[in-house]
Amino acid sequence: MKVLVTGGAGFLGRHLVAALQERGDMVRVFDRPSPHTERLAERGVAIYPGDIRQPASLVAPMQGADAVVHLAGMTGVWAGLDEYYAVNVTGTENVCRAALMSGASRLVHISSWIVYGMGIGRPAEEDFPLAPLNEPCSVTKTLGDRLVQRMIAEDQLPATIIRPDTIIGPGDYVHIGRIADRLLAGRGVIAGSGRNAMPFVYVADVVQGLLLALDRPEAVGQAYNIGHDQPITQGELLRAIAEEVGARPPRIRVPYSVLYAAACFAEQAARLTHSVRKPVLTRLGVAIFGADNRHAIGKARRELGYSPAVPVREGIRRGAAWYRQECISEEAALSVAAGRRSEKGSSLNARS
Repeated sequence: MKVLVTGGAGFLGRHLVAALQERGDMVRVFDRPSPHTERLAERGVAIYPGDIRQPASLVAPMQGADAVVHLAGMTGVWAGLDEYYAVNVTGTENVCRAALMSGASRLVHISSWIVYGMGIGRPAEEDFPLAPLNEPCSVTKTLGDRLVQRMIAEDQLPATIIRPDTIIGPGDYVHIGRIADRLLAGRGVIAGSGRNAMPFVYVADVVQGLLLALDRPEAVGQAYNIGHDQPITQGELLRAIAEEVGARPPRIRVPYSVLYAAACFAEQAARLTHSVRKPVLTRLGVAIFGADNRHAIGKARRELGYSPAVPVREGIRRGAAWYRQECISEEAALSVAAGRRSEKGSSLNARS
């Protein structure tokens, strides 16, 4: 099968491309040029440079593609609603329209669990109303999800929507890496009680869900949560990462409401000063980390045969092993170890 992966040079994309190649598919990647696209090209992947905001750049990579996996999107960036909309909504529509015009028989769209909102109080199922936090990333991921739903109904787009939990594993600097940075620098805190569920899932399990969505005819027209039904708590997460990277787990607890208020202030200050740097605290970050977020995967189990294979704790271990190897210099690691022995703290020299 000829498969086009948009955003295929990203964290999830690289893992998906490897799995597609391993099973014999012919893979194309549509992404911006980077060292990652160069390495993919060396592995025999056809690279098509481009931008999903530019419809013309999608024509060539779509030609002859049997299936499309749309991973490209904007997350974790300090930007306004217009910038997020251009990528997560207009860009998604461009990809879907190009897939329809090219005659692709299947499209899998990666959405996100954040479309359900935060702290619902029980595991969110796929038919729950979408009620995102009022901030650019959550709003536009939801609008993109609804756009694909509408095109399935109105344009007969042969699509499946995947709503994964927060993805971790080797190559994940955004989650495991940043938390490890803070813990090693002694800046970690616990949001609230620390007993809230953290919706994390190992990257190979998300790849499993994507492949099942590609292959199963019954997946067309459906949305599926892909995650783990034995989540880890915030406190367990912090202790696990600290243990794996040789840092001290945080002891300071800050009430959730205080952190959320501080995030509101930090965001407002950044907007008023026209800062291009992401605030230290954001409402989305605090809500992801401090609210109790759980998502049901029963539908994916029943209809796709999905079964998460890697426990979240093991996923953290694997992600932290990558972090130790790729993100901490030998000198910094020795300094951290020496500081722990002397109980005087440690210094960190990390690189992204």
